[in-house]
Amino acid sequence: MKIQSIPGKLFKYFLQGLIILAPITITIYAVYALFSWIDNILPNLIHNLFPSFIGLDQDGLPKKFPGLGFIIVIVLVLIVGYVSSSFIVSRLVDLFDNILEKTPGIKILYSTIKDFIEAFAGNKRKFDKAVLVSIEAPDIWRVGFITQEELLQFGLEEYVSVYIPQSYAFAGHLYFVKKERVRIITDISSTDAMKFAISGGVTEIDEG
Repeated sequence: MKIQSIPGKLFKYFLQGLIILAPITITIYAVYALFSWIDNILPNLIHNLFPSFIGLDQDGLPKKFPGLGFIIVIVLVLIVGYVSSSFIVSRLVDLFDNILEKTPGIKILYSTIKDFIEAFAGNKRKFDKAVLVSIEAPDIWRVGFITQEELLQFGLEEYVSVYIPQSYAFAGHLYFVKKERVRIITDISSTDAMKFAISGGVTEIDEG
């Protein structure tokens, strides 16, 4: 090994290590920050509601129980998911949902967040039709997802709406594109197509 090549090799190894550790570190940090925030506000909330349930520490602050927020959030999500599947509770959820969607001011924020989450997961998942779409030029293609196959309400009979995600972000752009400029992706799943698009094309797709 030549001496002058050592810095280049070290820099290459550093980049490889960074590529491996960065996603793991960011993910762990985001999860840790979320549940640490919950752990910090939860004792005060419980102490205000039930003063005798949680004692005070030497500084006169409600005692903290590390990990309690994580456990409560997981259990709460599981309970809501399980209970919401019952007929009566599902009707109550639908009623509450209708009230929020008809409340002026709140309905815009609520419906937008709800539709965005449902677009990625759940029984009403929208991003399940992965396509290649040509926008800028006939020989340039982007990965996108058909969200509406009919746009008659916009006076467009031969168009579909295609959402194109941005790399390394949850943002994206919506386009109305002629059907002839859209190709359905059949060889890979919509999930793999989304990961490929968001990762900037660096994610490897397993062959089926």
